[in-house]
Formats: sequence, C-alpha cells, structure tokens
Amino acid sequence: MTSNLNSILSLEVPLIVEIAQRRMPLAEAVSLVCGAIVEFPQASNGELRILINNKAIGTGTAVKVGENFGVRIAAVGDLTSRVEALKS
Repeated sequence: MTSNLNSILSLEVPLIVEIAQRRMPLAEAVSLVCGAIVEFPQASNGELRILINNKAIGTGTAVKVGENFGVRIAAVGDLTSRVEALKS
C-alpha cells in the first residue's frame, strides 16, 4: 500500500494561481494587441485562488521572491477536498 501511495504522491499535476477573471465581448478579446492593458475588477493586493486540475483548493497572496513571483498560502481546504481535486 505504501508504494501505491508513494507512486500517487509523485505524480505531477497542474497548479494554477488565478489572479482575476473578467468577461469581455469576443470582438474586444480578438482585438487585443501586444502592449494592451486589460483591467480586472480586483485589487492588485487581493486574494488569489489556488487551483489544482482547475479545482480550487486554497487561497493566497502575491509575494516577490527575488526577481520571481510567488504565492504565500493563506488557507488550504481539508485533505478530502485536495484529494478530490486530483481526480480528472
């Protein structure tokens, strides 16, 4: 059983940090060009959603790590919800 668990835990899954969402008319979306700025209805220091396999598992805030972007985890769902997120 332990080897099965280790095999499962070594799987790589997509981890997504959602900054914001916005709906826009298709005509506006296809007219976007390099350098365009899209404004979102969320504060720049707002809470970010953390998703695994497109399923929310927690929240966090943006942080700078050297020259990179990172996320400080603020809350994570229970183990059951995190395991459920791994299902396709």
